[in-house]
Amino acid sequence: MSDNVILIGFSGTGKSAVGRELAAKLGRRFVDTDDQIAVRFGKSIARIFAEDGEARFREVERELVGQAAGEQGLVVSLGGGAVVDPASRRRILDGNVVVLLDASPEIILRRLRSDGTEVRPMLAADDPLARIRSLKVSRAAAYAIAHLTVDTDALAPPQVADRIAAWLATRSQANRGENEMSEIAVGQGILATIAGRIRQAGLKGRVFVFSDDRVFPLHGQALLDGLQAGGCEADACVLPAGEATKSLEVAFRAYDWLVERRAERVDAVLALGGGVIGDLAGFVAATYLRGLPLVQAPTTLLAQIDSAIGGKVAVNHPRGKNLVGAFYPARLVVVDTALLRTLPRRDLASGWAEIVKTAMILDEEMLGTLERHAPALLEPDLALATEIVRRSVQHKVDVVAEDPKEQGRRIILNYGHTIAHALEAATGYGALQHGEAVAIGMVGAAEISCRLGLLDQAVAARQERCLSAFGLPLRVRDRTPNAPDPAAVVGALALDKKVRGRAVRWVLLEGVGRTTIRSDVPAEMVREVVEELL
Repeated sequence: MSDNVILIGFSGTGKSAVGRELAAKLGRRFVDTDDQIAVRFGKSIARIFAEDGEARFREVERELVGQAAGEQGLVVSLGGGAVVDPASRRRILDGNVVVLLDASPEIILRRLRSDGTEVRPMLAADDPLARIRSLKVSRAAAYAIAHLTVDTDALAPPQVADRIAAWLATRSQANRGENEMSEIAVGQGILATIAGRIRQAGLKGRVFVFSDDRVFPLHGQALLDGLQAGGCEADACVLPAGEATKSLEVAFRAYDWLVERRAERVDAVLALGGGVIGDLAGFVAATYLRGLPLVQAPTTLLAQIDSAIGGKVAVNHPRGKNLVGAFYPARLVVVDTALLRTLPRRDLASGWAEIVKTAMILDEEMLGTLERHAPALLEPDLALATEIVRRSVQHKVDVVAEDPKEQGRRIILNYGHTIAHALEAATGYGALQHGEAVAIGMVGAAEISCRLGLLDQAVAARQERCLSAFGLPLRVRDRTPNAPDPAAVVGALALDKKVRGRAVRWVLLEGVGRTTIRSDVPAEMVREVVEELL
């Protein structure tokens, strides 16, 4: 592996400490461009800014970044603002692996105040926390060039280095054809960079885009133009919008379309749309010619933080959701949060349901952020939404990396989904959006947790308040008067993918961030809760 590993990110995210740990693990030389600049000038960064000016600092920084990026086999830590320069970004991306270290503004400020060094020049402000937030927003597009993002809030440098090293090993295996993995980029406006990212991921053939007749008129032509301009020959298949598209019948139509174009194994399938298109196109990619490379460009919040991440692709069966499918990770996932501006409010709220789920099972701090900022996130406030999406994606990546084929811990991501999938099947996949069904399923799972004595009712009430703040239903009647027969819902539970030994495995809560798996929930209790939810 000769590519340089280049660490980017804001000051205080741990680039220097992580870089030294990572270099030691990989047996590479470590370069810190800020240290090199200080040596060249013979004084600290703060004095360079004060005495020579930022322009002179950036000039030297650009030169040193270019030198480091042009070498081989290094681990390089860049200054927080280095990637803002377009010329530096081009050099960084030329054959190198770019890793973004991220952290919340509060954690960054705490670290910078406690590191014992001089006051950072960019933080010499009356309100340093506001300054950090402003700079992070202004640099978001530049940071979006990263192939991997690691949230360092709760991780020590050795843990971050371990995570990067493991990802690099998987990436190396993928390049040798031994395994598949996903490179995930999150940022505003980054769909325009997808052609370059596809080539950087090693995909060299044609790109066959699958989208639907709601999404393609909004984003399809711009995507095709960008692919063509970036040297990717591309064509598009536009399918009907809606859950009915996630079927074997439509999959065979997609196969016919690929056959007509003589698609080959070097060609890629690109899914442009929400979860339905992502699942359908992913299923087609996994099965046509025994597997074509898959690229996900999710356009809904729900797909960006859930269905496009983790490699599960499927179509529905009339008797159950996602019963026919595969584990097939995308080679590349491009999460452009700017696309959220085009979502109807109901679709946006549906996506926040999955993020509330993630917060309930993994992240109480994120739950607090959701509670405080729900109205702004429904606008949406793209800067804040991007931070939360990145954090939610990281949680899913962490869990999936530990359990890629849902044999163990990954089951916790199905909190709320057991009832949700049964409701969707019993209502014919249409009356409820997936996130709405998940919200109702979370209410049901919390109620079961309370009845079993696992969960305090106050936690269940907190969950309901948060879901309500995003305009999500707590009962089926909140969204549609045509509730299904309780027996149909209970019957659909028996077909849940998590059933073992004919017993449903329930993901239940013991508290925020604490889950447990139970297979002994009494059938009568389940029926009573289902009836209440209807």
